[in-house]
Amino acid sequence: MAPPKGGYAPNLDKFLDTLKRRPVEASVESLISLLKRRQVRGSESCAIATAHILLQVVAKDKWTTVDQLLGRIQLVGRKLVTAQPRELVIGNIVKRILGLIRDEASEDRNDAGHDSTSDAASSTAPVVETSPPSTAARTPANASLAAFARTQTMLNLLSNPDFTPSTSSTPVLGSGASTPMGNTLSTDVYAFRSEVIDGIEEIIDEIRQVDEQVQAYSDIVVHPGDYILVHQPSRTVLKFLTRAASKRRFTVFLVIDPSTTSAVDDPYASFRKSLSSSGSTVVNILNVGLMAYMSKVNKVILGARVITSKGGVFVDSGAAVIARAAQERGRSVIVLGGVYKLSPESLFHQDAFIEWGDPSKYVNFSDGSMVGHVRVKNAVAEFVPPELIDTYITNLGAHSKDHLHTIITDHYKEEDINFDLFGRIQR
Repeated sequence: MAPPKGGYAPNLDKFLDTLKRRPVEASVESLISLLKRRQVRGSESCAIATAHILLQVVAKDKWTTVDQLLGRIQLVGRKLVTAQPRELVIGNIVKRILGLIRDEASEDRNDAGHDSTSDAASSTAPVVETSPPSTAARTPANASLAAFARTQTMLNLLSNPDFTPSTSSTPVLGSGASTPMGNTLSTDVYAFRSEVIDGIEEIIDEIRQVDEQVQAYSDIVVHPGDYILVHQPSRTVLKFLTRAASKRRFTVFLVIDPSTTSAVDDPYASFRKSLSSSGSTVVNILNVGLMAYMSKVNKVILGARVITSKGGVFVDSGAAVIARAAQERGRSVIVLGGVYKLSPESLFHQDAFIEWGDPSKYVNFSDGSMVGHVRVKNAVAEFVPPELIDTYITNLGAHSKDHLHTIITDHYKEEDINFDLFGRIQR
């Protein structure tokens, strides 16, 4: 049998290419498989994949009420979180889309508020009385009412406010809190679906534009002559420093993983070339030697995987000891990350979210006695407590840890913050 062609391994781009021609359930199962096998990994990739799959749920699934749509999003969200619970951005995107749906439904109800009032006042007949001047404005609502009458009558709805229409095969999961909206839509489902899809596409655009928006604050943070220490910088950090180097000269201490020093491809070669061409200096440092340079450092810049609601940050392994050393020396620690990485979860058990990887690149397992008597663990990510961090820079600007709860309140609904995505999936 001929070996498969190179580049066939699934990844985010290949997954996104298959979404339009696959059924929703097949796409959901495909993403779950990719998450479990870590073929889609990293905060940005997981966030984009989650937003795209939930967009397909909104666009292709059959639903007629807000509660049905919320239940479907909650169910798919739980499956994705269960597949890879350490990628907290998955839950962030699910909860933001739940909040988006609630906002759109609330606006829909407000637009038809006077209509609902007149309907409730008429308890004897299910006919909606309209005056001649407003007939054209109420035509979409009447069409929606006629379509909905196939499953229930207006008389049932008026006589029993708690009446719930029969649902399809899609299960409805409670959010754990009452919602201000009812089960019906005052406008047609097609218009509401389009509004939600537009909102999800705006979230996707926000995720893709984070790097460009964060780097705009580099002029404020980086000063001429600074000595900046970075640890295995993410793409956001690299672009941040590259933008700063275009206007001023400074020195970067680049702390790298010792296992990458023997790699054929240098992941930071283009970064070094870019800063050198601008007149800045890049100095490579191994983890074991960073303390010798800490006395010269002005500030430490770290890229966040996830920022918790209390200000703690999940970072690449090795960054926590740097943050601790910076605190001891009185140096500033600055964390970069998009708002989509800001999680409403408190995470009282941070150790459960630390990811462990393959230790073979640090230990030679050809040594049989070592394998037989020593247990080697390699942490891929670790947690930095909030007391070690001074400033958070997102695509909305610079923030202190005390201001994070305001951003969470602006981007998440209270009922969605309290919804347990880690609970057992209901079938």
